[in-house]
Amino acid sequence: MFVVLVLMQVLVFNQVQFSGYVNPFIYILFILLLPLSTPHYLLLFLGFFIGLTIDAFSNSLGIHAAATVFIAFIRPFVIRSISNREEDRSEYPGLKQNKFSWFLYYTFIMVFIHHFILFYLEFFTFSHFFTTFLRVILSSVFSIFVIVLSQFLIFRE
Repeated sequence: MFVVLVLMQVLVFNQVQFSGYVNPFIYILFILLLPLSTPHYLLLFLGFFIGLTIDAFSNSLGIHAAATVFIAFIRPFVIRSISNREEDRSEYPGLKQNKFSWFLYYTFIMVFIHHFILFYLEFFTFSHFFTTFLRVILSSVFSIFVIVLSQFLIFRE
């Protein structure tokens, strides 16, 4: 899954840009779909590794690595906070194993936080706060759409 997501991101989705406001980032699906029993140190390492790989192909100086490590860091907290009980959680946080509303909420939180950190690190200024925030929202919506669509198309029974 790592290789396929990196290749799709670099060869297809990095080329998709709608007037500079919509840039889909689907490679974070790798972090989103790791099993819940993945040790925290491995989750952080894998987040750093996939972010650094995207940075190497995008010439982006570590911003993808920083954003991806952050979502890998907060992932256990997000999953605990959106799941009411231990029985509600599947070992695998994919759409096939969980309810659609749970997966959509989980994906929304993680993608929005990732994009927020990524775009504000990219500009590294708050002078165009609302323009950047619009970019975060539009890119998040498009990325969430592609991620959920991929779950329906690829991981169906």
